[in-house]
Order: sequence, then C-alpha cells, then structure tokens
Amino acid sequence: MNSHTFSKNLLNWFDQSGRKDLPWQHPATAYRVWVSEIMLQQTQVVTVIPYFNKFIQQYPDISTLANAPLDEVLSLWAGLGYYARARNLYKSAGIIEQAGQFPDSLESLVALPGIGLSTAGAILSIAFNKSQPILDGNVRRVLARFKAIQGWTGGTKINKQLWEISALYTPEVRIADYTQAIMDLGATVCTRSKPKCTECPLQSNCLALQQQRVHELPTPKTSKKIPVKQSLFLIIINKDKQILLNKRAPTGIWGGLWSVPELASHTELDAWLLTKPIVVTKKQFMETRRHTFSHYHLDYQPILLYVDNPINNVLEAETALWYKHWQTKNIALPAPVKQLFDELNKD
Repeated sequence: MNSHTFSKNLLNWFDQSGRKDLPWQHPATAYRVWVSEIMLQQTQVVTVIPYFNKFIQQYPDISTLANAPLDEVLSLWAGLGYYARARNLYKSAGIIEQAGQFPDSLESLVALPGIGLSTAGAILSIAFNKSQPILDGNVRRVLARFKAIQGWTGGTKINKQLWEISALYTPEVRIADYTQAIMDLGATVCTRSKPKCTECPLQSNCLALQQQRVHELPTPKTSKKIPVKQSLFLIIINKDKQILLNKRAPTGIWGGLWSVPELASHTELDAWLLTKPIVVTKKQFMETRRHTFSHYHLDYQPILLYVDNPINNVLEAETALWYKHWQTKNIALPAPVKQLFDELNKD
C-alpha cells in the first residue's frame, strides 16, 4: 500500500467513523488544540474531556491562563496527574503571551516547555493545517502493527524507524483530518487489547494481521519490578477541624501542590513531634493504602493527629496553611490526599 492509498483509506474511514465532536475541535484554535494535546499526553480522551471543558471555561485564552495564579491552575489540574504538564503549560503561556502570538513553526513550538515533536506536529497539523507527522502512543501502535515492526517502540532505533514511516504516510492535503484520523484509529479500532481488525481500513495490508501477530505487537517494554516506597501521611487537625498543609517543592512528584507532611517511619514521627510545639490529644492510625505512580508504588499510612493548640508557629509564610476541606477553593491537592479528605469530611 503506497502512501496515497494509506491516507485515502484512512480519511474515508474517518469521514464515516472518526470523532468529530470533541470539545477542542469546535473551534480548533491553536490555544485549544495545544491545551488538549498537553492533557492527552498519558491520558485518555474520556478522562480529559471534563477537565478540558472546565479549564477552558476558566481560561478561555492565552492571556487569562498566563495571568492566573499557578495554584489556581494546578487546582483545576488536580486528579489529572503528571503535574509537570500543568506547570509547563503555565510557563509556556507566559512565554507566548510575552511574544504576542502563538508560534506556528516546529522549531518555535518544541522550544516551549512540555512540547515535544509529536505534540508540536499535532498543533501544526490540526490548528495551522501544516503537513507535519506525529507519533503519539496510538500512532506508534498503528504503524508498528501495519509494518509488523519488532522491538520496543520507545527504543532509539525503532523510534527513528517509526518517525520515518509516519512522515512517509503523512499527506499534504486534509492534514488536520488525517492527523485526527490516525489518532482515532489507534484509540478506537487498533487498540492495545481486543483490537477490532475487521473494522480497520488498513486491514488488507496490515502485516501484523497477515502474520497473526497483532496481539504481539507493538513489542512491550521489558518489564521491571516496580519498587515500593513507604510513607506516613500526617493529618494534623486543630480545634477548628482545620488540617495542616505544606506546599511541596515546585518540581518532582506532586510538584507545586499542597499536601500533608510526610515522614518515612514511626521513629521519624516520634523525633519530628519532639521538634514541634504540638500538644497531641489523640492519635488515630488508619489502614495503609497504595497509590501507584508510573515508576513506583507508594504505600502510605494516614495518621490523624488531633492537636490542642493552633500551632501557628509551625506555619511558614507561603509554604503552609490551615485547610478546611469544605470551605477552601483553588487548592491543588494530590488525588489520594483529596480522596482521604473527602472520606474524613463524611465522618
């Protein structure tokens, strides 16, 4: 199948079965496409849609996003995960606002924080109608199966090969539709498990299908045992039923979010309490829970510490606050902490 037939078959399928009512498609401005593409990194469409709608309602353009408080931006991102995406989005908004216009070249887009080649290609294709290949997870899977490419798609050699194939098949016309089509095909037909090969417009030339290797490809990354880390979450509650929060460092896991103090062990907790002017009237140990990140499991035990004083001297300006879960807005909390607070609020 030559490149013209490939794109023609895919576009014919898109006209009949592609997704055309996604919120960022109406209108498909550079800003809206950019926000959606950042949210869609590592996250499925069905999860992104409500976050996107709420985000765009709050920040309808670059200027409102660039001039918003970072805490507020992170609070709207809370629960979507991979918070570096939100910090990079915010940082890039400031750069674009200062420049006075949205960048429309590959070089200028990839120079922005959080935008790689595939995200830049999607923005140029969908928002600017410029012919540019993409290679997100869905497209990798489609092309790896279509060409029966053996080997982990994230490896340097295979990655280079897939980019070359993607560029070869990317047409000059209807580029916005084509880009959406190949992403849709991977998301709805050529899925990771239970692919619908009989519905695929490329089935007659798919080498993986011909070789009966669809379920083997793309080759998964060699799995490593995910390490487990242990932590204590200190839920310090004062007389007013407020909970002590600390602002995390701007980088790393949950960077820039508000969370509870964390310690590694009960021995560390005993030492920590000796250094703080805290009068603990009651301790309550909750069951250990697990939260899984991309590269490790976090087993954390929440410990409720009821204190008999406001311990204002525990607070440091701008890095800590007393939090009322049912009152405070625009506070970005990690998902497991918010879930824990929701449970406590029901009691």
